[in-house]
Amino acid sequence: MKITVIGGTGLIGSRLVAQLRAGGIEVVAAARATGVNSYTGEGLEEALEGADVVVDVSNSSYTDEAAAREFFHASTLNLLTYGAAAGVGHHVALSVVGTDRLARAEGGYFQAKAAQERLIADSRRPYSLVHATQFFEFIRSITDNATRGGIIRLADTRIQPMAADDVAAAVAEVALGGPVNGMVEYGGPEIFDLADLARRELRFRHDEREVVADALGTYFGASLGPDDLLPDADARLASTRFHDWQIGSNTISPLSSS
Repeated sequence: MKITVIGGTGLIGSRLVAQLRAGGIEVVAAARATGVNSYTGEGLEEALEGADVVVDVSNSSYTDEAAAREFFHASTLNLLTYGAAAGVGHHVALSVVGTDRLARAEGGYFQAKAAQERLIADSRRPYSLVHATQFFEFIRSITDNATRGGIIRLADTRIQPMAADDVAAAVAEVALGGPVNGMVEYGGPEIFDLADLARRELRFRHDEREVVADALGTYFGASLGPDDLLPDADARLASTRFHDWQIGSNTISPLSSS
């Protein structure tokens, strides 16, 4: 089996490539750093040659809807088109738990992600969407985005995050299986109030900024209900706990059904 990983040098992509190669899989790590640009199409034909599976874990550097939508549309359309020409039999894309809810809540970035998912589903190409909860590694970005006047005002919502290593393991699991022509959800083993989780991470890093759970707070522009970031009850769960990740164990753990 040969798998091409788009975004193969990033946070998730680099871990995914390493895990697949450790399992004896032939992998192409495709990214701008390796001469492949899914947005422009540069290097895609060569990167997808002979691939059985293409996995898209790339991301837009823009969070506003227009720019993110342009990136995801062009990149995904190129991957579907070049993938079909190369005979790729399985298109896998990483997305976010609750994308549809976040899109309806006027989160511009998430509207772009929802449009990307529709493009894949409507393509009639064999596919699988991996919905993962937020990464432990992403907590600092969440807090920085919500900082106003030195105070972090976070949406009053709950979160069930997971380690990036476990996200990569989840994507690998789906990529090595057959297309589900739908979505598979993954989450972490623990549920936190977002403000409490942010406070724990900041204190661990000796960051004394004040954290407030704000009923009017948004999540990257999206207004959330209390459970909008949580996966469904049948999500597959990783077992790396937040405390273990904090102290540096970061071991890749087996996934299980809840």
